[in-house]
Amino acid sequence: MVPNGWEVKSLDSVSKVIDCKHRTPKYVKEGVPLVSPGTIKWGALDLITPTKRVSTEEYSSLMDHCTVNVGDLVLSRNQSVGVASFVESEEPFVLGQDTVLVKPTEADSRFLFYNLQSVETQRTIFKLAGGSTFSRINLGDIRKLKGIYPPLPEQRKIAKILSTWDKAISTTERLIDNSKQQKKALMQQLLTGKKRLLDDSGKPFKGEWEEVKVGSLITKHSEKTNRSGQYPVLTSSRKGIMFQSDYYNDRDVASEDNTGYNVVPRGFFTYRHMSDDLVFKFNINTICDKGIVSTLYPVFAAKENKVVPYFLQLLLNEGNEFKRFSLAQKQGGSRTYMYLSKLNDLKIYIPNINEQQKITSVLTNADKEIELLEQQLAGLKQEKKALMQQLLTGKRRVKVDDEAVA
Repeated sequence: MVPNGWEVKSLDSVSKVIDCKHRTPKYVKEGVPLVSPGTIKWGALDLITPTKRVSTEEYSSLMDHCTVNVGDLVLSRNQSVGVASFVESEEPFVLGQDTVLVKPTEADSRFLFYNLQSVETQRTIFKLAGGSTFSRINLGDIRKLKGIYPPLPEQRKIAKILSTWDKAISTTERLIDNSKQQKKALMQQLLTGKKRLLDDSGKPFKGEWEEVKVGSLITKHSEKTNRSGQYPVLTSSRKGIMFQSDYYNDRDVASEDNTGYNVVPRGFFTYRHMSDDLVFKFNINTICDKGIVSTLYPVFAAKENKVVPYFLQLLLNEGNEFKRFSLAQKQGGSRTYMYLSKLNDLKIYIPNINEQQKITSVLTNADKEIELLEQQLAGLKQEKKALMQQLLTGKRRVKVDDEAVA
């Protein structure tokens, strides 16, 4: 049901939708950035990330059919189908293939930006794109996209309210980025001994760190499942350890018969022993008492009288020693294999257990601060999503000029 005073309109009746030129330009190292579907995200148009650039001559040729103004939108027809960014600067750019320029004519620019994000519009785009976010939507279908539009004053008020939420979200995202950068810098100091913390007496830790082999710090865990479905199936990825059903959105990946899988008790490590890009991620099971992973994932425990598990995890994931070590293992082919027998030979430097505990405490506190900010961010996004559903459908009306809209 359309709210009183609102109208159903197609996108091309409230804006001018301009297609890109369908040809691949000649790229240069420095020049005008080319915006492609892969760089389009909800928010301000990103002109820093794009690595593809063209000369000023190519720019003039590719953009001679349109003029870009602040407030215009750039929408993706491929990859991130239906996602749009808004132009907030006069810096020139080129429309890459499968992108379109949306120039608002009879709608508020920001309201149109939020309207494209609405549940109904995104659901329509998803269907038109063939039910996949990595499909492609036709230009004609984009122009026919239907939406409901209130009068311009109400559009502006709705856009202003939602923009306030976006600012809060952006501020929190920047705080998270800054906190992660600060933690990274702190790790570089603490995990190399360049920065020494204070011991229990209030004096800086002293003494050289000891060079040891990883094999002296860990114990292989060889427990296997003896029946299918004995424990939940886990996935150890760059995001950490997750239940496989959560990681793959309930898509079945593991074999129906997972007898003989490796068991990962709580507090134990696992990792995928092969990598295409030399990036291995060592994760500790913190989500269940016992889970299982396929035999592609070795399992081991830290000897806690010699090394703090989290400290060892940081050294393996962030330390330069392992990065150099893994690079040395690559011998032709596209994959590098890091079997546990190889990992045992890795030499790392560690301080005494007391200093490890202090370092772990400092970095754990940094993790908690980041986690708290991420929870706040998730809450803001959820609240904004609920508010959008109310405001963009007219279920909740706003006040314009201090008078309630009917």
